[in-house]
Amino acid sequence: MQYTKLPHSTLEVSKICLGTMTFGEQNSQSDAANQLDYALERGVNFIDTAEMYPVPPKANTQGLTESYIGSWLEKSSKREKVILATKVAGPRNVPYIRENMSLDRRNIHLAIDESLKRLKTDYVDLYQLHWPQRKTNCFGQLNYPEFSDHEEVTLIETLEAMSDLVKAGKIRYIGVSNETPWGVMSLLRLAEKHDLPRIVSIQNPYNLLNRSFEVGLSEISHYEGVKLLAYSPLAFGCLSGKYLNNQKPKDARCTLFERFVRYFTPQGIAATQEYVALANKYSLDPAQMALAYVNQRPFVGSNIIGATNLEQLKMNIDSLDVVLSDELLQEIQRVGTTYSNPCP
Repeated sequence: MQYTKLPHSTLEVSKICLGTMTFGEQNSQSDAANQLDYALERGVNFIDTAEMYPVPPKANTQGLTESYIGSWLEKSSKREKVILATKVAGPRNVPYIRENMSLDRRNIHLAIDESLKRLKTDYVDLYQLHWPQRKTNCFGQLNYPEFSDHEEVTLIETLEAMSDLVKAGKIRYIGVSNETPWGVMSLLRLAEKHDLPRIVSIQNPYNLLNRSFEVGLSEISHYEGVKLLAYSPLAFGCLSGKYLNNQKPKDARCTLFERFVRYFTPQGIAATQEYVALANKYSLDPAQMALAYVNQRPFVGSNIIGATNLEQLKMNIDSLDVVLSDELLQEIQRVGTTYSNPCP
């Protein structure tokens, strides 16, 4: 296993992070425990979850993912062996989590206390804002949205609430998710100005079909030391090629949940065909090639992989052994230029 020290923190995270949003939906409690055990055996020390999980979010399953992880932590007594990350949900159409959801002091305090109960621990190592308070482009949305000049909750209030949790010992470090360059820089400058906790990570989508992180955020990552925790590195499994030619593999995520169409645009499908052909040309597994590409990016602190079975998990972790040649990287860039960010 390879490890990365997140700048401005003492966290040394494995290059592969175990994403858990299938726990409680596609994976049972025993499945979750088996995945967690295997990941630790392979050197993975980083686990990512969220209060909103599993995905797709539903009122009757919300919180199960954290509960499954908490049961495993309690039974295994391995809390000190893992770096545990979770997220607080922001304002969106999920009223079953909390009424009047917001990233204000009240909601953030309520959220962490509930997460800690489910996780059966008294602290988390990394606490992330799942998405911004304000209206902005995230989850594949394009065109800057209409917005009011006044936000009911300011960034400084959110940052002060996170600071409360650090002081209370409930969290060690803070991060953001689905954030923009403006949001990241604003939070960094507010932290510096008001002596508040500095964000140490940004969890955004990054894969061969969505390289939008490279525009703006990668430069911030380089100069400010805020590493990317890359989610959806396989574009919901699309980059494995298993959905090409209208295939619908049994029990696959995008077969079960047809709402996930982000990576099925005509340009996205055409680009996927090119990438799968490239992998075949170089005798590589398409999924491992896609993961290896993310692993090798200098701004990536950890690559968040998800799996529904141990075979997938093994293949994903084994992507660390795949080193893409300069020649292959040039061909990947050619495809990326032909199909520029087909699925942002």
